[in-house]
Amino acid sequence: MCNICLKLVWFKSYESKSSGLSIHDSFDLALLPTVNFPQETIKYILSYLILSYLILSYLILSYLILSYLPDGTEPSHMHYENDENYFRGYEWWLMKEAKKRNPDITLIGLPWAFPGWVGHGKNWPYDFPDITAAYVVNWILGAKQYHDLDIQYVGIWNERNFDSKYIKLLRYTLDKSGLDTVRIIASDNLWEPITRSLLLDPELSRAVDVIGAHYPGTTTVAGALKTQKKLWSSEDYSTFNNEVGGGCWARILNQNYVNGLMTSTISWNLVASYYDDLPFGRDGLMTAEEPWSGNYVVESPIWITAHTTQFTQPGWTYLQTVGHLAQGGSYVALTDGKGNLTVVIETMSHDHSVCIRPPLPPFNVTSQNATFQLKGSFTLDIYFLIKDKHIFKSSPCLFQLSDGSFTLNLAVDEVYTLTTITTGQKGSYPEPPASAHFPKVYKDDFNIRNPPFSEAPDFADQTGVFEYYVNLTDPDDGSWINQEQNLTVTCDVFMETVKTGGVFIAARVDKGGGSIRTAAGIFYWVFADGSFKVTNDLAGQTVLAKGESGTRAFGWHTLTLTIKGGYASGLLNGYTLWKYATLESPKNGWAAIGTHSFELAQFDNFAVEAE
Repeated sequence: MCNICLKLVWFKSYESKSSGLSIHDSFDLALLPTVNFPQETIKYILSYLILSYLILSYLILSYLILSYLPDGTEPSHMHYENDENYFRGYEWWLMKEAKKRNPDITLIGLPWAFPGWVGHGKNWPYDFPDITAAYVVNWILGAKQYHDLDIQYVGIWNERNFDSKYIKLLRYTLDKSGLDTVRIIASDNLWEPITRSLLLDPELSRAVDVIGAHYPGTTTVAGALKTQKKLWSSEDYSTFNNEVGGGCWARILNQNYVNGLMTSTISWNLVASYYDDLPFGRDGLMTAEEPWSGNYVVESPIWITAHTTQFTQPGWTYLQTVGHLAQGGSYVALTDGKGNLTVVIETMSHDHSVCIRPPLPPFNVTSQNATFQLKGSFTLDIYFLIKDKHIFKSSPCLFQLSDGSFTLNLAVDEVYTLTTITTGQKGSYPEPPASAHFPKVYKDDFNIRNPPFSEAPDFADQTGVFEYYVNLTDPDDGSWINQEQNLTVTCDVFMETVKTGGVFIAARVDKGGGSIRTAAGIFYWVFADGSFKVTNDLAGQTVLAKGESGTRAFGWHTLTLTIKGGYASGLLNGYTLWKYATLESPKNGWAAIGTHSFELAQFDNFAVEAE
């Protein structure tokens, strides 16, 4: 351990750049299916992500209220106006697990979508702002009533237009509901036009506490600074979590403040827990996408995160002397105002730190000797991360002190933390279970008593949502299981919409997430009007077979889809309904179940058997 006693404060002064600014690093939720991992494995994953003594000493956990995401969907607490259910989804579970490990964690709510009833059937939540505000406030109240979770910030509408009248009404509704401590972030899009609106509208300015921009490229606009609001990069990173992704994260964590005075950087997202071939596979600080094997991977961004989060806390302030190194890279210095000091230095090269967006202009970084002058007296440890090596440890002395200054030899693509905090550690856990293919035979009867979350294990909702349901009279759109070529998919189905209802089982589905509507595969549909069809696409335009099935709503039917090579056949209740449908492409893909529209339907006894 390298301990050096210094008689100076880091760089020029011991003053914060702005007395009201505090640092936060923060992280959005994952999509699925981390909750389905073995309990012992979940403990280790959450430790890497949350526990103060391991990686993240603090964080903001940003919960997505009713989300239609690039890689899937998450359920609403109010599917209908007279419906309230604060146990849907996995997010309540995750927020409570986070609070257990770090009671000081900050929780945010951000609507990514709204149910149709909020806009009276229109895709626009601002026509009835009182209904929309009540919908959001009910979620915050439900978090407290049912889970004892205090939501501290709430957003407007992810990456969509904002409405000043709605923001003001949301502030009024929060205050009227006793939630005056809940702060508003706007507008989770670009710096403009929200900045201009805040400067022109004093009432709107009083309602908004934080300007949140997505993927700002480490820069802000002059008007945002004039508002004197907290500036956050309220969604950032979104990058494949290899070494380049780690470099992206290292660069923006420092430079969002150095260049743009942003005091919070929110990573989308916390952990990559969705299937690899979805649009944003491995977009997360670590990877955990195999609940059947329990395998997880601690990726480069985890160690990058630790360089900041183990050695600062919410409320720490940046010092005046932050900036760029002479030969490229950046440094920030923070203090708690009580004698503690942390300095984070990064030397990320251009090609080693490209984020998914925005485009990164050219720049050069070369090896250099960086000399720092200090005032005051400190004992500093130094932690470092070397390119392509997941090293996070206290080092032997890498520099010599002379007359209150010292020089570090900095190579390219490295991260250093110098700190007075002595509790940093890499931690030690057993090796994760080995990766494994999805099982050739998979069965799920969905009979789980008192499940802690509403999703079925190993399923990932793509559009609409599925939930556990008990049909008391007898002992929603797109879910994904197995990526195989030759297989049999079986499922019991129960339609609840008379005449116009319909359901499907499918195989070889080639895409999901935001591209789901153009998915190809083989889809076996039955309808409540007594018909069936087999299509080569989810949109139902390329019909391979069709005819009468005799199926009706409010009765169980068993569908069986078998594919071998380029041919498919289907059974209904054990009897052949169609056969020898020719399937030229795709050659492989996921198995899936779903509905004809956003309608109620039930599924049971799902099974996949692959060759």
